Amino acid sequence: MSEIMDALNQIEREKGIDREILMETIEKAIIDAYKKDKDGEVNMQVVMDRETGAFTAFVEREVVETVENPATQISLEEAKMQDQHYEIGDVVRLEIQPKNFGRISAQNARNVIVQKIKEEERKSIFNHFQCKEKDVVTGVVQRYVGRNVCISLDDKTDAILTENEQIPGEVFHPTERVKLYIIEVRASNKGPKILVSRTHPELVKRLFEKEVTEVADGTVEIKNISREAGSRSKIAVWSNDANVDPVGACVGLNGSRVNAIVNDLRGEKIDIINWNENPAIFIKNALSPSGVVAVTVDLDEKSARVVVPDNQLSLAIGKEGQNARLAARLTGYKIDIKSESQAEALEEETEEEEYMDEKQYAEEEE
Repeated sequence: MSEIMDALNQIEREKGIDREILMETIEKAIIDAYKKDKDGEVNMQVVMDRETGAFTAFVEREVVETVENPATQISLEEAKMQDQHYEIGDVVRLEIQPKNFGRISAQNARNVIVQKIKEEERKSIFNHFQCKEKDVVTGVVQRYVGRNVCISLDDKTDAILTENEQIPGEVFHPTERVKLYIIEVRASNKGPKILVSRTHPELVKRLFEKEVTEVADGTVEIKNISREAGSRSKIAVWSNDANVDPVGACVGLNGSRVNAIVNDLRGEKIDIINWNENPAIFIKNALSPSGVVAVTVDLDEKSARVVVPDNQLSLAIGKEGQNARLAARLTGYKIDIKSESQAEALEEETEEEEYMDEKQYAEEEE
């Protein structure tokens, strides 16, 4: 029987499945097999020694005057042969050695325990990754499945990185290690289904939490993130300690911290800006690296008009409008950007329209 215990101990080590669960499964398997052999009428118990793995089997029979079902009942006379203290209504527990007991236990217990191992392994993997939901893990690239990528997670299970969750233009190679954001962990009959992403904005946040001590301990807060995966991200940071510069903490000495994250994201540019509760200042910061001359905010409409130097209009808007678009997402405001000359021309036009309206009103009054 020691071979059984050695096998159970090995399963516990390799699969992370509690040995007690496996032993209870074996006990139940033997009972089910024996009941099936007796058409389910017998009341049986099996106890497996937790040290040696030896089995002891018992059947329970009720003491009655007239036996109608020998599988579940025993006569008073026969019961008293076991112990003189038995009375009608008592339950007699008899140790048994069923015919072909070893064969029954071997065949049926094996099938049941294999199934139980699979169930417990799926449960163990699910619990392992459920704790990592909304967090970052490192995966090892296995292979392409069409345009999707199969990635091994913690040597426990595989996840599929779908094409939609891949950074545009990204190419993967077998055995390559990549950082992934776990969006969701779902239970299924075939094991946990783990949804992972390389494009999710939270991936950037979690990477900063792991790389920047001040973010991890809450000294520096990441207030918001806007991201166009593979191209550029903007993150707004705030310090809860007046002595800690939030931008400097995230950038690190000679850019060491932010560069480590940029490398994980395959060269994606990251703008780190100071968050401010004043929306005008926040919008000004968000349009970095462009300079800003003036910001006019409409709190009700959640919109802002921004004036920038003539020579920085294209920088403020960004290639294909990216800088302005990311700034708008980061701040939550619709941003209208004008150059100084455009703003002056618009102001003159507005003044002229107001003058004409006043003139027409005066003429109507006369």
